[in-house]
Amino acid sequence: MQPRTVSLRTFLIVVGILTVAFVIGLAGIGRIEIAPATVDATTSQYRPQEYTYITQEEGPDHPDQALLSNIYEEATQSVVSIQVRRSGSRSQDPEQGMWGQGSGWIWDEEGHIVTNSHVVEGAADIYVTFDNDIWAKADLIAHDPQSDLAVLQVDAPRGMRLRPLERAAALPKVGHYTIALGSPFGLENSMTLGIVSALGRSLPVGNPGLANRYSLPEVVQTDAAINPGNSGGPLLNLSGQVVGINFAIRTEERSPLGTGVNSGVGFAIPILVAERVVPALIEDGAYRYPFLGIAGRTITAPVASALNLDSDVLGVQVNRVLPDGPSSEAGLRNGDIIVSIDGFEVRNFEDVISYLVMQKSPGETVEIGVQRRGRSRTFEVELGTRPEAESNSSALQMINSAEAIGIAADEVSEEIGRLERSSARGGIRGGVRVWIVTLEGDGQRATVLVDALSGEVLSLELNGGN
Repeated sequence: MQPRTVSLRTFLIVVGILTVAFVIGLAGIGRIEIAPATVDATTSQYRPQEYTYITQEEGPDHPDQALLSNIYEEATQSVVSIQVRRSGSRSQDPEQGMWGQGSGWIWDEEGHIVTNSHVVEGAADIYVTFDNDIWAKADLIAHDPQSDLAVLQVDAPRGMRLRPLERAAALPKVGHYTIALGSPFGLENSMTLGIVSALGRSLPVGNPGLANRYSLPEVVQTDAAINPGNSGGPLLNLSGQVVGINFAIRTEERSPLGTGVNSGVGFAIPILVAERVVPALIEDGAYRYPFLGIAGRTITAPVASALNLDSDVLGVQVNRVLPDGPSSEAGLRNGDIIVSIDGFEVRNFEDVISYLVMQKSPGETVEIGVQRRGRSRTFEVELGTRPEAESNSSALQMINSAEAIGIAADEVSEEIGRLERSSARGGIRGGVRVWIVTLEGDGQRATVLVDALSGEVLSLELNGGN
């Protein structure tokens, strides 16, 4: 059975049925592959964690019992349990209606609370309960499915001072201890201990029913026990600072109620992403992501072998350039291999996503270095604004024959020169729907196989030879 990556939304209660925990959001989705690769020592490489590590000298390095108790007593004053009445639920009774439950934590003294977008999705009413059992009704300020972050706001209950959690200025290292706080299975004020298992993971976020979902970069992997109900709760270091926001687990195990359960592979949104997204949600109600307008894949060993590339060729093969998008206007083409961005080496698609999300904004310009048929090229791309993910029904439309001819013509423009004749016919190759494009010009004839859904060039024959 394949492992599943699931978000931690819990406790959907249906009229007439006992409380049933549920997990939706990232079901069945694995991380983007991060391929090992050799690196040219003369080329700089973008790695956020190289200069944002928390060193052991900056905080405690061993979780003794007194330290853990102190962290718990301090931090739980800033962690809340969240109950959500879903739209469509007629009952105000959590035991008899459609309710969800998660966790959150206090961001600032103005009453802003951070949680996951999937926790509050479809909410009609939101309530937060503090560690002292005092509760308050919360307003949803904004949510961002592309980072799975949401911001609530509450008025401080009478006689109570809101205590924000301190946020770490950097990521921990692999092997550093982590503490997860939240309400797993509704068990409020729960604390678990683990370590950072890995950094730099990439996970798809948003509704699985949407096509063209985007990936969240620099995700923190931990083996601290995370379960349904922990969604939105903080992941802390041994200084009691937030280093991430718990949001997903990868598991193939299921509880008797059908929910995913902890298998030692949990994921947290890095605090560095939250520091960019949350202020924008508070101030503007939305966060604008930069957008290149391409689809691509990492040059792994199988990809390199299929493309007849040398083993030292690293980067991202561009499978599709969005028509009229930023990269298209700058001159990038299908088949280009991105090898650098702003002078930093690109080894996989994660490098591109991470650099854009962590460092750039719409309207800014990036320098994209590519390899095109063995030649080095550089393009200046003015970043656009990332569009919303589309529904499967609208996203899985075939490209038309004219678009296929255009893609094929871009692919062979240097070999064929002036285009004199073109045609395209539909077909199926290896179970994939394709356009078979024939181009003629300057005494040359090319046959190009184009994926009818993605626009990827699958094969090319020139004058009968590969």
